[in-house]
Amino acid sequence: MTMLAALIIGAAAFAQSQLITWSSHVEKADGDIYKVVFTGKIAAGYHTYTLTDEFSATEIMDAAITGGELVGQPYEISTPKEEVDEFGDKALHYYDEIILGQDVRLTDAQAQYAGTIFTNSCTGGACKAEYYDFNVTVSESTAVAAASESAEVTASQEPEDKSKGSIWGLILEAILWGFAMLLTPCVFPMVPMTVSFFMKGSENVAQGRFKAAMYGLFIILLYTVPISVIIMLTKIIGGDAVTADIFNWLSTHWLPNIIFFIVFMIFAASFFGAFEITLPQSLVNKSDKGADKKGLAGVFFMALTLVLVSFSCTGPIVGSVLIKSTQGEFWEPMVTMLAFSVAFALPFTVLAFSPSLLKKFKQSGGGWLNSVKVVLGFVELALGLKFLSVADQTYHWGILDREVYLAIWIVVFTLLGLYLLGKIRFAHDEPVEHLSVPRLALAIGVFSFVVYLIPGMWGAPLKALSGYMPPITTQDFVIGQGASTSQAECAVCEEFAPVAESKYGLHLPLGLNGYFTLEEGLAAAQKAGKPVFVDVTGHGCVNCREMESRVWSDPKVLSMLKNDFVIVALYTDDKQKLDKEDYVTDAETGKVYKDLGRANSYTARTKWNVNAQPNYVLLSPAGELLVPVRGYDLSIDGFVDFLQSGLDANKAQ
Repeated sequence: MTMLAALIIGAAAFAQSQLITWSSHVEKADGDIYKVVFTGKIAAGYHTYTLTDEFSATEIMDAAITGGELVGQPYEISTPKEEVDEFGDKALHYYDEIILGQDVRLTDAQAQYAGTIFTNSCTGGACKAEYYDFNVTVSESTAVAAASESAEVTASQEPEDKSKGSIWGLILEAILWGFAMLLTPCVFPMVPMTVSFFMKGSENVAQGRFKAAMYGLFIILLYTVPISVIIMLTKIIGGDAVTADIFNWLSTHWLPNIIFFIVFMIFAASFFGAFEITLPQSLVNKSDKGADKKGLAGVFFMALTLVLVSFSCTGPIVGSVLIKSTQGEFWEPMVTMLAFSVAFALPFTVLAFSPSLLKKFKQSGGGWLNSVKVVLGFVELALGLKFLSVADQTYHWGILDREVYLAIWIVVFTLLGLYLLGKIRFAHDEPVEHLSVPRLALAIGVFSFVVYLIPGMWGAPLKALSGYMPPITTQDFVIGQGASTSQAECAVCEEFAPVAESKYGLHLPLGLNGYFTLEEGLAAAQKAGKPVFVDVTGHGCVNCREMESRVWSDPKVLSMLKNDFVIVALYTDDKQKLDKEDYVTDAETGKVYKDLGRANSYTARTKWNVNAQPNYVLLSPAGELLVPVRGYDLSIDGFVDFLQSGLDANKAQ
């Protein structure tokens, strides 16, 4: 039913001339600065991407201005929705509406600002790349008229926005998000750290419970109080000066991620018995004057560490609360953040309570407590790598590729398994004379996990760990993709020499070789006497990746693609500038397309009436269509029949 609904929505939307309908107006800013605002209405059921999306970013292209100058870069005025895509990765998408802005400074009485907005709109994995050409007049008179119109639109939409949901619905959603955050890769590593920290607490059970309660309270306050202060300042000063950039910085900048990585490594070393982490006595004396408050400085530090580390996952939620405050809402963001922080803090408070209760059993022997701490040290060692990986991926250092990451995990968890069996001992461990059933069960689980990890060294997807692992594209060797087509598989490969890396630096999946412009592919096909398989695809196309992993990977399909066709992949959302000889000219308008995506999109649209992804086209070496175009369909037998029908039609010519 879900697929049927997606197809119905897709058929209706693709029948339209554009999936995103654009309008623009001009607003007066400060002095001689004006703001050009572009509003795109997105077709129902579709989403588009942010300006900073890794694979399919919205973009203002070929911007030019006369009578003025552009101030800064284009920016997003609307707020994207954060969700999990089909690959289990966090993604930011726009539904219903996307609003972009560009600041302009006038140097004459008026300016003409022209360019093209590129978008890629998707539903259910099927995508369509679009280009909207604009030419906006920027002057004092146009700004006055546009501002008036904008005010009317805002006034008419305000009651609608207010009616979208009640405060209780937002509170319930915030509570659910708070609980869900525990399972995210950037929050879950704090679980063993919390348990280990409170295991070293007071011998007094009542005092341990008090510290656990204060831990939860500190988490709530650290989330709610700073946000409330910012919202109040926003109310007093004006919202334009307040942004959520600090959260993005905490999530992606190398400095906080390296700091978090070092903190986790220090805690792991402490759990192994290298040293004890204690605060300076002078600080303890100043901070903890009362006997009932002793140790609260350390508890506060743990809460602060949790809040900072969790920003990688909670930052977008907190950022959306800040944005609501800049849009005129006051109490609602604060109440929502309170609900979120209470739910977020509750599991950690319970975990903090548990170690204090375990102290009652210490008379049975403290060796098992140290064993728990060491086990958690191994877990901290493995999970702390996530922060180094974030910095490594963001800045392309190349020091922690997927196979390096996996190798470290395999070694760490193998050592953990040996420790559980008593083959490894640390300074504070007691000898393991008899292996208990729980310890044996845990060892079996750990070694099973190691066995699960090992195939990842040769490219196994390890989907259950996708939130922790670096992307598979960073892996140097994937079995079945490490070498080009062999001589036995393709007798004419050497003659026409297709290569998986073209001058535009793109790649085909599954070790396939081919081309990335139609002209190159047709030239190779004519030389080899083979038909052409054209893959109309995109970097942001989810269904394209699903077709590749579930259909193309079938041995029969893969063999036919390798041996019987010259492959051409046309990426319709790629922003690379073309070499001059590859420019494409619009036959109707005379416009020259100078980037790869727009040229490919124009080719697919005008030659085969294709404006979505994925679509598959079979051509003769002369470029003639052999059979009807095939779209998204996971039937392997159907795809084989499609390829065979193309081969038969080519022979019949």
